[in-house]
Amino acid sequence: MNRYATLLRAALVTGVATAALAGCGMMSRSNTASFSGSMNAASEVPPNMTRGSGLVEAWLNRDTNVLKYKIVYTGLSGPATAAHLHGPASAGENAGVVLPFKDPGSPIEGQATLTPAQAADLSAGKWYANIHTAANPNGEIRGQLLPKM
Repeated sequence: MNRYATLLRAALVTGVATAALAGCGMMSRSNTASFSGSMNAASEVPPNMTRGSGLVEAWLNRDTNVLKYKIVYTGLSGPATAAHLHGPASAGENAGVVLPFKDPGSPIEGQATLTPAQAADLSAGKWYANIHTAANPNGEIRGQLLPKM
């Protein structure tokens, strides 16, 4: 292989590597925040003795304040009668409903546009999800939405 071909190959490899690294850098600068919380009866206020469990996950686009969410659960004492996102409240505190769900059946998926104040409360870990049943009308399982690192 002549010297020109070697230089051309090196330039090509360097260009591909630079483009790949630039693409990775763009992905790491995403303005999406992720949140999650394990749902259980012990986290309810007051706690109860049911065996239900679940997981709440959410993703907030900080540019648009659009929140996408997914909640899955199992093992409740009976059918879910309601499900909501509540806030602002820290773990161990109760708060009003900020986002009700039309269908409380698992899985619950959707999206909503938050106000700047709601986005700030969510980012501060002051939102939680809970699922209600006839046996536990104030909430059977709860999960605090905490930022993922």
